Parts: sequence; structure tokens; C-alpha cells
Amino acid sequence: MDCPIAQVPLLALDFETTGLNPKVDHILSAGYLTVDQDEIILGSSHHAIIDTDCALREENVIIHQITDDHKAQGQSLEQTISDLLAALSGKVMLVHFAHIERSFLNHACERLYGMAPIYPIIDTFMLAQRRMDMKSAGYDPSELRLSNLRETANLPRYSAHNALTDALATAELLFAEVSMMNHKTSPPLKNLIL
Repeated sequence: MDCPIAQVPLLALDFETTGLNPKVDHILSAGYLTVDQDEIILGSSHHAIIDTDCALREENVIIHQITDDHKAQGQSLEQTISDLLAALSGKVMLVHFAHIERSFLNHACERLYGMAPIYPIIDTFMLAQRRMDMKSAGYDPSELRLSNLRETANLPRYSAHNALTDALATAELLFAEVSMMNHKTSPPLKNLIL
């Protein structure tokens, strides 16, 4: 836990889902890539659309641009989760708003394997919230959205609601959040982990 974050391999992850409740909603897509030695490894990127057994609602298609045709050509949830867990092995999960990825991954693993794995998580939402809570002035909770935090950090604007793009956006945001911590050296993992 005292290891500097720059030396900790990470897996930036994002899920697109049909809703916010893993007990009734489904993972539509998963995107992830590795961050290692303070570098985003684009060659490690992976994006999977999942062939879920649910019918998509119009509001899902509008947000995620994943249609029934895309879904029908997707891979199984079991294959997606198996690939994800293999990619996550030996790494710390990096997400923005951990509640979604943690609850959906845990639910999928419990359904597929009968148990959920234990894994460390860095959440850029929580890092930003801690930083903003330390200010004397209040803030609007919408400032904690991934796109708004990126804009504040002068990072490029990306189209939202694509799992791989959002995973990349989260990895870039982590670098910005770490730089705002004003450490002379790379901060230890224990300062960033949930």
C-alpha cells in the first residue's frame, strides 16, 4: 500500500448498463485498458458489447448507441467477465464512480461463479470529491461528473457513454487528479484507494 501509484499497474474500466440496479439491469458493454508506469497502454484496450437476454429500451439506445443488432452480435456475459478478470489480475481497478462497476461486476460474478472477487479500487469520482470537500467553498454535485472534471482539468472533450472511451477518459483524469495533489513524488497507493 506504500508503493507509489506510478509503480502500480491499473486497469481503467467502464461499463455501460441498461440502468443503475444490477439486480434488474444488465451490462451492455465493457471497456478497459491498462495504465502502467504512468502510461496509458492503448494497445491493451478492449471493448466488448454483450449479448444480454434483455430487450433494449429506446432510452438505452439513445444514450449508449448500442442497438439490438449490435447486442445480438456481442459476446456472452460469461466470456466478457472471464476476459475482464484475466485483465484485472495483478492490477488495481480504476473507475469513475465505483458504485456502478463494483456492484455490476460483483453481481455478475456471484451469478456466474457463486462469489464476488475482492479487488482494490481507485475511484476518480471519490478523489475529486475529497479534493473539493477540502475547499472552503461549496460546489454543485454535477461538478463531479466525468466530463465536467475533465473540462475543469483542461482535458479534451470526448463523446460520453462508450465504455472504452470512458475508461480512457478516466485514466487521463487520474493523472490530472494526482497532479492536483501537489506531491513532490508519486503519492502512495494507500492515499488513492477506496
